[in-house]
Amino acid sequence: MKYWPRGADRILGDVVHAAWPRLQAYGAIGPMHRRARAFNRFGAGSMLAFPTTVVFGEGRIAIGTQTTVGPYASLSAGMPMHADERGEPIISIGDRCMLGKGIGIVGHDRIEIGDDIWTGHYVYITDQNHGYEDIALPIGTQMWRNDPVSIGSGSWLGHGSIVLPGAQIGKHVVVAAGAIVTGTIPDNAVVVGAPARVVRFHDGEAWVRPPA
Repeated sequence: MKYWPRGADRILGDVVHAAWPRLQAYGAIGPMHRRARAFNRFGAGSMLAFPTTVVFGEGRIAIGTQTTVGPYASLSAGMPMHADERGEPIISIGDRCMLGKGIGIVGHDRIEIGDDIWTGHYVYITDQNHGYEDIALPIGTQMWRNDPVSIGSGSWLGHGSIVLPGAQIGKHVVVAAGAIVTGTIPDNAVVVGAPARVVRFHDGEAWVRPPA
C-alpha cells in the first residue's frame, strides 16, 4: 500500500470529500438523463440517487413523478434474457415516493408500489421465491414461483423490513423495522414481527389493538 505523508493524505482526503457531492449530483439519474430513456416511464421531478448498485430491465420499470430512490439501490425487473425488452411494467413505483438507501426491488411478475410510499434503509421487496419440494436438488436450482406484490398508498416500511411474494399491503400501513410481510395486511394498520402481524389498526374512530 502506497504511503502518503500526512499533509498529502489530508489534502487528498479534502479533495475526495469536496468532489463527492458533485459526483452524486452528476451521477444521479433524472428524467432528462440519457439513461432514463430506457425506463418504461420516468416521471418529472424523479431521481435515482448515485451510486446505484444494480439497475436491470429498465424497460419494464415505471417510476412516477416527484419520486426519489436513495443511493445503493437495486432495481431488477424480469430475467436476464429479457433485459433489453420493453413492455408492461413489472415494477411500478408511484408518485411522491421516498425510497431509502440500499433498497432492493426484484420483480418477475408484478410489484406495484403506490403513491406517497416512504421507506427506511435497506428494505427488500420481491415477488419470487425458489421452490424447495425436491430434497434431491439444491433449493437454488429448483423452479421459481412468482406471486404478485402490492403496497398501498401512504404506507411506511421501516428499516430492514422485507416484503415477500404474495404480500398485499393496504393503504396507510406501518411496517415496523425488521418485519417480514408474507400475506394480506388491511388498510390503516401497524404490523410487526416475522411473519408480520397486526398490533394496531384504526377502526374508523381511533387506533385500537386487536383482540388477544
